[in-house]
Amino acid sequence: MSMNKASRVPTAPTLPQGELVASYSTYLEAQRAVDHLADKQFAVQLVTIVGTDLRMVERVTGRLSYPRVALAGFASGAWFGLFVGLLLSLFSEEGSSTFVAAILIGGGFGLLFSVITYSLTGGKRDFTSSSQIVASQYAVLCAAEQAHKARNLLQEIGGVQSGWPARPATGVTPPSDPSAAYPAPGPQQPASGSPTVPPVTSPGVTPPSAPPAPPTEPR
Repeated sequence: MSMNKASRVPTAPTLPQGELVASYSTYLEAQRAVDHLADKQFAVQLVTIVGTDLRMVERVTGRLSYPRVALAGFASGAWFGLFVGLLLSLFSEEGSSTFVAAILIGGGFGLLFSVITYSLTGGKRDFTSSSQIVASQYAVLCAAEQAHKARNLLQEIGGVQSGWPARPATGVTPPSDPSAAYPAPGPQQPASGSPTVPPVTSPGVTPPSAPPAPPTEPR
């Protein structure tokens, strides 16, 4: 099993190979599709989820102020002091007093550090946020030999695609000159019974006239 997983994941970053069997607008829908294949005993190790059109999304969670920064700094420092106090209480006779002192000292240092760091920003970032990398479309790829079976199984939940757009046939080289692809039509023969149209001459060119008749001899 470990050898199959190692061969499945490439060591170098490469694009996945396979046919498009379904496409969804959210990752949860793509995850649900793969779970559905797994429930149907499908070989899900042949399936890949590819996110396209990646975007970085930063969601603002609230505004910052000195009281809020101080409270958050004290809480984070107190957690660190709690861990240190637990270690010190194991080797100290006065375990409870050492434990409480470590929490207070850690909270005080965390509060002081957070307030100083926030004051150095000069109010340029008075909000908290959370960043995520989100794709606008999630494609489910499958190996070519099992792509048809995967599409049949995913018909129950929707999002099935027919495959990648067809590529042009190989061996056909497009002409370098676009006019060569459409040659000019040759002269057409007039149909029987239709009047003959005299040829059109270029301007400035005099068409040749008929030769003069020979003079008649006097009788």
